[in-house]
Amino acid sequence: MVFAGALAVAAVPTAADDAYAPTVRDTHPDTVYWGDTHVHTYLSGDAFGMGNRTTPDTAYRFAKGEEVVSAGGKRVRLRRPLDFLMVSDHAENLGILPRLMAGDERLLTTEDGRTWRKFFAEAAPLAEVLDAENRDAYNVLSADLMAGKPAWSGVSGVDTAFRREVWHAVIDAAERHNDPGAFTTFAGYEYSSNPPMLHRNVLFAGDPEQTRQTRPFSKLDSANPEDLWDYLAEYEARTGSGVISIPHNSNLSRGAMFGDTTHGGAPVTAQYAALRADREPVVEITQIKGDSETHPLASPDDPFADFETWGGSNKDKNDTSDAWVARSYVRPALKGGLEFDAEVGVNPFKFGLIGSSDSHNGLATADDDNFWGKMASNEPNPFRAFTQSIYAASGYAGVWAEANTRQALFAAFKRREVYATTGPRIVLRFFGGWDYIETDATRPDLATAGYRNGVPMGGDLTRSEADGAPRFLIRAVKDPDGANLDRVQVVKGWRDREGSLHERIYDVAWSGDRTIEDGVLEDVESTVDVATATYLNTVGAAELAVVWTDPDFVADEAAFYYVRALEIPTPRWTAYDAAFYRIEELPENVPLVTRERAYSSPIWYTP
Repeated sequence: MVFAGALAVAAVPTAADDAYAPTVRDTHPDTVYWGDTHVHTYLSGDAFGMGNRTTPDTAYRFAKGEEVVSAGGKRVRLRRPLDFLMVSDHAENLGILPRLMAGDERLLTTEDGRTWRKFFAEAAPLAEVLDAENRDAYNVLSADLMAGKPAWSGVSGVDTAFRREVWHAVIDAAERHNDPGAFTTFAGYEYSSNPPMLHRNVLFAGDPEQTRQTRPFSKLDSANPEDLWDYLAEYEARTGSGVISIPHNSNLSRGAMFGDTTHGGAPVTAQYAALRADREPVVEITQIKGDSETHPLASPDDPFADFETWGGSNKDKNDTSDAWVARSYVRPALKGGLEFDAEVGVNPFKFGLIGSSDSHNGLATADDDNFWGKMASNEPNPFRAFTQSIYAASGYAGVWAEANTRQALFAAFKRREVYATTGPRIVLRFFGGWDYIETDATRPDLATAGYRNGVPMGGDLTRSEADGAPRFLIRAVKDPDGANLDRVQVVKGWRDREGSLHERIYDVAWSGDRTIEDGVLEDVESTVDVATATYLNTVGAAELAVVWTDPDFVADEAAFYYVRALEIPTPRWTAYDAAFYRIEELPENVPLVTRERAYSSPIWYTP
């Protein structure tokens, strides 16, 4: 292994927790907890309408590692249980369709209700769709199944009492599976403002006595996310219980998620910026509907920018420029936050990063070799690689917390000590300060040094010019069941003295005996055998660690830094499908190899 400015680390932990054995009497977070804050069950109108019959109870049992039966009738188990889960069904007409099919008379008083009940009663079972004789038959049956999606908004008869009943059932399901110290659940839902996609997942920290004092705020109440923030702020002030809003799929927002004005087109003020930063301390950077870190148009010098990119389909048709990417992706938004901070004194885009799946079949899977798809019709079958290859097997949230409880995990979200992965459970530490020394990277108690001499991911650095350049302590450990690591990078964004925004990517630690030549690190060798969907861990490193100093630091320029850790090439889920179902040839545009990764939350430097 080669490290930029650090000694090689020889020890390889056998499990994630072993990498950071706590020192006696240390009180810092010493465990990373894995979870998903974005799973849809049959309570979501679109999910039910497209064949999902998985209940919240089944979703929680699956996340805990129990064997369950999928909506398509297959027995399925998550290879490694998660530590926490939030079922985040759409607030809009939450729970209508299951109750319609259960015969709720309140929903059968209208012709639409009776029509949709008949439609679903006569629809082909999901198992029949998944077991179609050939691709043409699958496409026809799948299209028939998808025809149920409009039922989401096609059934009336929902009053306040009905919504309260459904919401209380959501809370009760979460409470049944909450086991502090072993498995944590959060009551929550998705707020789905369209168009464009300005969706948020709302996560409540409290127990039933608090969460029953509210109801899901949906786009039917207001399509303006700022009204959602006000609603949540009022709930928090009234109950004393925490709640946050988590934006997702900014890549599909057509330039609206990280806009340069408010939702109504007014200039951004300090008050607006402070409210947004407080309500939305984290952002979902990666999930099944693509990756939102950056785009090749926003980061043309980044060879790894074009990762699970959903093309230009999210571009506003009225926007003839490429400016939409700066308002749709996380890295440009982080740079824009520096600009707002300089102009109004508050950074509205000061957020940490997580991943979550956005599964619409109730199964929180993000591993390429164990991917159960997005919608019910995307459960494993011989045809999905032909028709649904745009979907990515991604992502999970890693949370550094003192305990696996609602209170401890929520506190970590609020302080942004969280990170995202595209599925692999890479253990990632990232600290910033001025007093780290090179041997800190080799310490078994690296985290102790990290907290003692600096701040963790999500933190702030504020020092004077006399202090010199900041130093960053970084360690990434491979998923013990996954691929080796290729490299660790630091992504820096900054605002210069003239007010211009910049970004630069530094390769700071990497595997093998490669060297940087002309500013470029040679890519690692690929060991993927696409035909058999296999790879070898004969390249890459089990662990990469470094103390890195910013060589281009300017003391009076505001900046942010985050870590991107890349695995060696591995087979994508489409390759696993092709090998399992013995598919001889897929269309050329179907990707078969992936570069899994982890993204830390940023550390900000303020002059």
